[in-house]
Amino acid sequence: MPSLRASYEVGLDFLEFLGQRISKTDRNELRDIYNFEFKRDGSKEPTFSNVTSALKFLNKARIRHGKVIFHGIPKVRVYYCDQWKSFTQQNTSTSAPESVPASSSPKPVLTPKRKLASEILNKLRVKRAELIEDKGGVEITSDPKATKGKVMFIIKEQGKLFVVKFHIVNRGENCVYFTYYTALHKMRCFTLIDERRVNRVSPLLLCPGESYAVEVHYKVHHHGHFPATMYFEFCPEADPPGSAKPFCIVRELEAVVQSGLAETLGPESPYNPKQNRRLRPEKRIVEEGVPPESFITHTLTIMVKLNQYKYPAYLKELAKHKLEDSERLSPPVRQQLPRVRRVLDSQLCMKNYTECFHLLLHLEEIQMEVDIKKYDLYGKTMTLDKSNKKLLILKVPGVAENRPSVLRGDTLNVCLSEDRNQPITVYQGYVHRVELDRVKLGFSKKLLQKFVSNMKFDVEFNINRFPIRLQHRAVELAGQHGLGDVLFPSDKGTGHTALPHLSMFNKDLENNPEQKAAVQHILSGTSKPAPYLIFGPPGTGKTVTVVEAIKQVNKSKATTHILACAPSNSACDLLCERLLGYVDGHRLYRLCAPSRDLRTLPQKLLKHSNWNEAQDSFLLPSRQSLMDYSVIVVTLVTAGRYTGMFCSAGGVGKGHFTHIFIDEAGQAMEPECIIGIAGLLDPEKGQLVLAGDPKQLGPVLRSPLAQLHGLGQSLLERLMKQNALYQKSQDGHSGFDTRFVTKLLRNYRSHPAILTIPNELFYENELQVFANQMEREAFCHWEHLPKKGFPVVFHGVMGKDEREANSPSFFNVTEIEVIVSYLNKLIQTQGKKGLPKLSTNDIGIITPYRKQVEKIRKALNTVAELNKWKDIKVGSVEEFQGQERKVIIVSTVRSSVNYVKMDQDFNIGFLSNEKRFNVAMTRAKALLIVVGNPVILSKDPTWQRFIRYCELEQGYTGFDYKDAEGEEDVVSRLASLKISSDDIDESPLQQHMHPEWGSEQ
Repeated sequence: MPSLRASYEVGLDFLEFLGQRISKTDRNELRDIYNFEFKRDGSKEPTFSNVTSALKFLNKARIRHGKVIFHGIPKVRVYYCDQWKSFTQQNTSTSAPESVPASSSPKPVLTPKRKLASEILNKLRVKRAELIEDKGGVEITSDPKATKGKVMFIIKEQGKLFVVKFHIVNRGENCVYFTYYTALHKMRCFTLIDERRVNRVSPLLLCPGESYAVEVHYKVHHHGHFPATMYFEFCPEADPPGSAKPFCIVRELEAVVQSGLAETLGPESPYNPKQNRRLRPEKRIVEEGVPPESFITHTLTIMVKLNQYKYPAYLKELAKHKLEDSERLSPPVRQQLPRVRRVLDSQLCMKNYTECFHLLLHLEEIQMEVDIKKYDLYGKTMTLDKSNKKLLILKVPGVAENRPSVLRGDTLNVCLSEDRNQPITVYQGYVHRVELDRVKLGFSKKLLQKFVSNMKFDVEFNINRFPIRLQHRAVELAGQHGLGDVLFPSDKGTGHTALPHLSMFNKDLENNPEQKAAVQHILSGTSKPAPYLIFGPPGTGKTVTVVEAIKQVNKSKATTHILACAPSNSACDLLCERLLGYVDGHRLYRLCAPSRDLRTLPQKLLKHSNWNEAQDSFLLPSRQSLMDYSVIVVTLVTAGRYTGMFCSAGGVGKGHFTHIFIDEAGQAMEPECIIGIAGLLDPEKGQLVLAGDPKQLGPVLRSPLAQLHGLGQSLLERLMKQNALYQKSQDGHSGFDTRFVTKLLRNYRSHPAILTIPNELFYENELQVFANQMEREAFCHWEHLPKKGFPVVFHGVMGKDEREANSPSFFNVTEIEVIVSYLNKLIQTQGKKGLPKLSTNDIGIITPYRKQVEKIRKALNTVAELNKWKDIKVGSVEEFQGQERKVIIVSTVRSSVNYVKMDQDFNIGFLSNEKRFNVAMTRAKALLIVVGNPVILSKDPTWQRFIRYCELEQGYTGFDYKDAEGEEDVVSRLASLKISSDDIDESPLQQHMHPEWGSEQ
């Protein structure tokens, strides 16, 4: 039977939950609301009868003739008297009407439990300095000594007892009661010990000069960070009892269990997000630079034609503010707001297609301009290129990782650092070559003539507007060339066609009914004019199917002309390599952009490309020569650079390509896809084929506003989500209409244990395991698996996510220690007891944060035992999409153990993206190891399902998150603390956390 006090507190929670429904009186209806909406499954809350009885007893409700009538909540003051064994209430309201609107009720000081806990957390964060101060005559010291209220200590030997002793001394002139102490978030790795077992029922009276000791005993068996916030509560002795106001003193603890490697990888300097960024000079005189020779002939000409797609000035101001913040906009911009809202809120259709995407692309471009500025450099020197005295060399840290992205033909600006008087002379430099961490730049003669060694420059980076403006042109062409039936297809005029009998080039497809059917439907054109979609979940042979379809189409008629596209060079190279030998080498053409680095092109494709050795560049082929090729392979943007231009100039022309294939179509923004379609595809006779997976990562966007309104959705995903042709039938029969879409079902990559959760969460349990048995079971008997036969490991780690210098990116050295440990185990066991030998190409390490990538690479170069494996690929989820490895290790990084989830807004940043989770979990063939903080990850339902799966299958190891106290226990303890409500900030929390953790970015 719950106590009267517990039932009453839950009752107050329920009253607030009711909100405007507080006026309801039907007892049965209120009981249903309590049981099915308010009360959580498995919770120990009192029954509805207990609650109403408690509220009735304390004059908050009346029960009459089967009706419950709630009163307004009066102002309540609660004292947990240290000398008493119960609590008293002073009710300042003598009467209340039967029904009081929420807005007119007096504001309660005693809030419902979870809200109060949230407010107390807020105070612990924002008023830390006040809480760690000694006060009321009480002084608390510790051994080890605290620094600014925090006791931090390193434990070098796991499992060894470490004791922290707190000394509490009354330095005042009056007696004070020590009433209570606790750790706000308890773990089994530490215990709290004191001789008298002080609590609120049995407080300890400390007279002046008297002292008392409290000990925290740590015994930790894992590497990691184990923090605790210690709360000590006191109350002055007073007459009458209960009239004195209690106070508290807080101390923070953090036990760190780490190796020497962790010290090496720790923060190089304290995190300081404030960077001394300068405003770019507005008044300037620009000295034009010298572009690479091959750019002069055609690229600059195209750019001039595309200048019409500049964004209107008012959008720049509008993009700075939320659309709801109209009062902050200038009057001219405010006048444009209704039109912008109308465009953004309207359903996409052919009528508004061009207008909508123009606006979204403008918003994206504006955000790109803002983001690129964070890479600006100050006080940097350049050197003269010894091989070409017309070029200057600038070191750009991070350029190899596209931070910032700099390609041949791009521009950046420099000005003399000492030049402060506007107008400032700015020298434009064209990028002639990118080499690791440096770029070679072509400037005007004016700069070259005045250049001397050690001259200091400020550097401004610019975005490459070319791809965005090609997309602007493409969405315009889509309307002009009547692509409505392609972009918004229906089944009008689409009948059932007999499928051709084919002899597959790739004989494995003969035994795969889905792959074979997709090729047959594409060849027979069953979907035209609608696009044909190949829905390819991980490892199902999507690209193999596309290649087979291209081969079959090319073989079917001599008059076919195929354009094969993808968003990236690597995807296009793969398509082209797989077509070699099946398509006449003189009819296959790999068309590359002039910005491409020759070193990134596979050697076997060189003679099939537009490389010109004499000019050391990829050059524009003639229009006639393009028409002679039956298969052209090109990235989407490059298609816009060349073939789109030809179409608008009357060159290749509409309808020249009978088939257009776009592989990895789920990774491209819709306007990017349109680059390879608009003007090149005959909307009636042509066949468009899109291959991809809408459940994996889509396009990467900068603008949150553009993302919110659909720019981050690919054409493939939009069709599958919004068009009935590409959705499963609703007539009771399972499956897609194979005239328009084929879902590939056979997974040729992964062990079934690796595939189980992604299959369940994203693919309706339809994927079938067809991976080679020997390869997929290669690690089933690895001695370091928690359970033999189950090659999936979740290793629980209580690490700490840290940042350094001015980088906003997180890293977690404890997780890196665990990763290094697993790599050492793999090295020691490879080639033994039936395990395969491993090379660097067999292992991949995935992590969502750039700084963690950097730190893991540093560890690979630091640990001598891993020297042979220092070239293992370490990268983000995006970098691994479309790839596979025998062994994948995932480091999740986020590990703020003191975050407490109070509502559904809890955010674990990048990790909460389901598509990112799906890609990361489906790269492994034979062994998947995930390292992360189970307490934090379990707050996300997708990660919770995965961790629970590992537990049930006995694949869980490392820190047992059940050793960390549950959320409800933490909330209950917080709600009982004596932190004065009068001092608590009433602004809502953006994050709920303890003071030692900064807000997430």
